[in-house]
Amino acid sequence: MIDKQVIRCKELSSLWRPLTRIVEDQQLKKAEAGIEKKVASFEKLREALSIALPQGKNGLNDDGQDTDIKSIEEKVKNFRSQIVPDTAEHQKMIKQIDRYWDKLFADPITVKTPTGEVTIQPQRTNNLLERFFRNFKRTNRKRTGTISLNKTIRSILADTPLVKNLDHPEYMEIILDGNRTLEERFEKIDSRLVTEQLKAEQKNQQKIIPEMKKLIRLPDLPERLTALYAS
Repeated sequence: MIDKQVIRCKELSSLWRPLTRIVEDQQLKKAEAGIEKKVASFEKLREALSIALPQGKNGLNDDGQDTDIKSIEEKVKNFRSQIVPDTAEHQKMIKQIDRYWDKLFADPITVKTPTGEVTIQPQRTNNLLERFFRNFKRTNRKRTGTISLNKTIRSILADTPLVKNLDHPEYMEIILDGNRTLEERFEKIDSRLVTEQLKAEQKNQQKIIPEMKKLIRLPDLPERLTALYAS
């Protein structure tokens, strides 16, 4: 028993010197201070935008607080005026805030519905789209065991992503149209109309142009679509 303890002490003592060099490394200390400064600035921005707050538990799935958009705009103005563009990262962040300012604080849209007027606040981030792609990628990885989505995106039907709408009760209520299940709803669909529609689509089907094929083969197509949606 004593011999084992001696051996363990020797093993631990042999780690002391390399660990000490790591802890006392000046470059690492400087990098740590820089990271802590960036984290502090980012947390202030999250607080100002009321999105994914540091004390929140939803992480990347946070939809943001139901806060008045004008008060959020005022907080971001204060953040924008207080932050010092002393680093390249801060300069890039300020540039992004200034670039998308009008979209970040767009006025709400009033929509008339059968139940009355509904106010819709435009999304201030591309969080919803990113969450969709994360969930889509996770599901595909579990099903196929592969990480890349290139082959899956090239092979799926155009309407496949709309299946995600089945997770929303309001959408299901519209689709079911008084029926209890999707099975009951499909039983009422006239198969002849479906067949005729499929034949019509086959006649109107066109070949994919070479430019579109090149676009589909892009390995970073999801990221480009996300960036395009955000802009």
